[in-house]
Amino acid sequence: MKKILVANRGEIARRIFRSCRDLGIATVAVHSEADADAAHVAEANEARLIGPASPRESYLVRDRVLQAARETGAEAIHPGYGFLSENADFAEEAEAAGLVWIGPTPRSIRQMGDKQRARDIAEAAGAPVVPGSRRFEPGELSGLAEAAEEVGFPLLVKASAGGGGIGMRRVDDPAKLEEVVEGTQSMAGKAFGDGAVFLERFVPKARHVEVQVFGFGDGGAVHLFERDCSLQRRFQKVIEESPAPGLAGEVRARMAEAALKLCRATSYRGAGTVEFIVDAETFEFFFLEMNTRIQVEHPVTEMVTGRDLVAMQIELARGTLPTLDQDGILSRGHAVECRLYAENPAKMFMPSPGPLDVLAFPDGMEHVRVDSGYRQGDMVTPHYDPMIAKVIAWGETRDEARARAAEALRATRVEGIRTNLAFLVACLEDEAFAAGDVHTGFIETRRGELLVA
Repeated sequence: MKKILVANRGEIARRIFRSCRDLGIATVAVHSEADADAAHVAEANEARLIGPASPRESYLVRDRVLQAARETGAEAIHPGYGFLSENADFAEEAEAAGLVWIGPTPRSIRQMGDKQRARDIAEAAGAPVVPGSRRFEPGELSGLAEAAEEVGFPLLVKASAGGGGIGMRRVDDPAKLEEVVEGTQSMAGKAFGDGAVFLERFVPKARHVEVQVFGFGDGGAVHLFERDCSLQRRFQKVIEESPAPGLAGEVRARMAEAALKLCRATSYRGAGTVEFIVDAETFEFFFLEMNTRIQVEHPVTEMVTGRDLVAMQIELARGTLPTLDQDGILSRGHAVECRLYAENPAKMFMPSPGPLDVLAFPDGMEHVRVDSGYRQGDMVTPHYDPMIAKVIAWGETRDEARARAAEALRATRVEGIRTNLAFLVACLEDEAFAAGDVHTGFIETRRGELLVA
């Protein structure tokens, strides 16, 4: 494997290129018209224009990405995260074109891409699942009230094909259930091409903990420990860390084993993440979903394990991955990742696109890593996710990692647009966060204090 096309943009494309360079592999970038001068385009050995700014006319057009691979002689495709990364049809088309797909099998992507089907598979494999309902297809409301009564309120209406917090709405009032279900079905149909939804019990004070797994495609798999991703706004993650604070070793071990059971049952191949909801009071945990791709927050796992997950993906795909033994995978210290967004926390975290007149990250700070898709002078456009960078810090202890992350953020300069920079520092230095009292409602319940800080 001498040349890989990365079917993505920005930060994750640059991240993959870095591992490719370390492995001596040439790279191909694809880009929209809006990204013609983007950092990931400049870093690749070759680049191909695939369409206008809109993702639906560029990064999501499978034929154009495959054409770019053919024209450049790429032998493999790495999809990164988002866009086509969990599109089973694209994975099949890539393989049919003679390309190596650096990711799970199309079968695994389909199995886990439908959250309802994934729940059934997880339950059959012996993983605990959140109480939930059957699928309700677009326009189907018969039996909804009975299903809701069995699940219990409050509950979540979730798009079967959703992801990243999209297609998920909380319902407290039974009288509003039908309206929310119909609205979610309509939105899901437009966003994912699948309008089916299901109901799932809402855990009032919950933590979001996920296990990084790596399967070999033959029923064997290892885990690389867990990450806590509980700090979220609009169901989307803001700060992630590893290990999960305050989680007993016995709970950690059971959660990892549940994740591995799922991998073994499906003969999972490559990197993946098994996500769990954890009751913050009882520490009872339930399977939530599985992401069949590299995660945005994978750097915290790399920082504590010393493993390059992207290189592992590539080496597995080309048949050169050294044997991995669970006992040989160790976790040392603590890592925290902060997502720096072009957004206005004071206005419900609304995106704030515009020019990056100044963009400067800490230089040479020990145990600090910055993954970014932007350079000073670039434009954050409204066409794509507004994440500017991920600032990741490691320390011997959680307090040390937390303090180092705050120091790195304070040393970061962004001018020209609004960002959540000060908000991230406030989160890191919040007394409750410092004490490890994290849960998915943390930002919502403490937003006033965090904004004042």
